[in-house]
This record gives sequence, C-alpha cells and structure tokens, in this order.
Amino acid sequence: MSNLVPFDRRDLVSIVMPSFNSAKTIGAAITSVQAQTYENWEILVSDDGSADATQEIVESIARNDPRVRLEQLRANSGAAYARNSAIRRARGRFVAFLDADDIWLPEKLSLQMAQIRRTGAPFVYSGYFRDNGSRRRRVAVPDTVSYPQLLRGNVIGCLTALYDTQQLGKRYMPDIPMRHDYALWLSILRDVPLAHGLAEPLAVYHVHPGSLSYGAFRGARGTWRMYRDVMRFGPATSAYFLARHYANRLNALR
Repeated sequence: MSNLVPFDRRDLVSIVMPSFNSAKTIGAAITSVQAQTYENWEILVSDDGSADATQEIVESIARNDPRVRLEQLRANSGAAYARNSAIRRARGRFVAFLDADDIWLPEKLSLQMAQIRRTGAPFVYSGYFRDNGSRRRRVAVPDTVSYPQLLRGNVIGCLTALYDTQQLGKRYMPDIPMRHDYALWLSILRDVPLAHGLAEPLAVYHVHPGSLSYGAFRGARGTWRMYRDVMRFGPATSAYFLARHYANRLNALR
C-alpha cells in the first residue's frame, strides 16, 4: 500500500458503536467521543435489539448532536452483524471502533490522525487501559505488528483500531460470535505489511461479565473457532497459534 495518499485533516472519522442493553454505559461512551479534540466524526450506533432505555438515551443525545446517528436493528443478531451494519452506513474516510461500555481519552483521534499524516499508515492502533472495576491496568502495545506476529496473539484492542477506507476499502468482520475483530485485523494485515501503534494509552476497556471476552475458557474457544472457521487452519496449526496466543497474553499480565 502506498503511503502517499493525500490526507485532509478535516477528513471524517466514522465511529462504529454496537449496543445491546447499554443504557447504563452508552451515555459515557458517547460523551467521551464528544470530548475529542478532533471534532470531525460521526457515531454510528447500531442497537442490537435492546430492551432497556438505550434507544431513548441515544435519541436524546442525537437531538442535540446530529453527528450521533442511531440505527435500530430489527432483531438481536450479534456484535459482528451490528458492527458491519454500522460500517455499511459509514460516510467517513476513516473507520474506528468503540463499544457502548468503553470510553476514549480526549486526544485519541487527534493523536492517531497525526500518526496517519506522519506515516501514511492505513491501519493504526494504540495502547489502552483495562479496567475491571477495582483495578485499572495499562496494556502495552508494540510499535508495529505484522500478519505473522498477529497470528501469535492479538495485540490490537478493538476500541483503539482505526483504518483508512481510501487505501483499504470498507472492510467487514466475519459473522462469528467472538474474535470477529481479531479476524478483521488479520485480514487487513494480509494486504498491508504492518499496522502501526502508539504506545500511549488512549482508551479505557471495561471488563465485566457481559464482555464478549470475559472468561478464559469462552475466550479460548472463540479464538480456536476463529482460527478453524475463518482462517481455515487445520487442528494442529490452530492449536499451535492458540497456545502462542495465550502464552503471549499471560506474559503481558506479568
């Protein structure tokens, strides 16, 4: 991919926000985007059949901020479907991701857009904080990651990822229950040499029992199915990468 694609600092960033029964958290998630120092963005909320006040909260915010756009999905179809529906509606050159129970820090977009201007990278990510309600831990990330490196463990937090549709086209997640974001990053890195990271933590990922990645066994099963069903690896190759994946995660927690 060329790093000479013209860049306009006013380019629109489309923020993909799936939601499901997120009334307690979605207001803070949207507020964290409204606090961004980079102001040219739109939030595409895809509400996946919430039965609480999520829709009413988003509609109330959207009445005062037209950059917030709500889509009410007809039936609960899962996070991958909701994210892809938002990507289809995206009008921006850049696509970023923020779940309804997480938040961004104010410089997140500004620093990543500056990084893109500096490097021409089509795919960027950053460090972030992992918050379990009683402890907030900084998650470090490498300066760059390649496809072979990412196969050995996902270092790209979904809430930090941002890609350039002008260089990559619109890219979608496979419709699987878990690890659809990881599968998308691998797909992108099959086409570009590197994703570029910023060490600075620019977001806060909240871990709770409702999080898709909650639970070691459930997470391992989701990663296994991604290697087998999406990447089409055989059992031995899948087992190898799964072991590397979790060895890297354990090392990161030390």
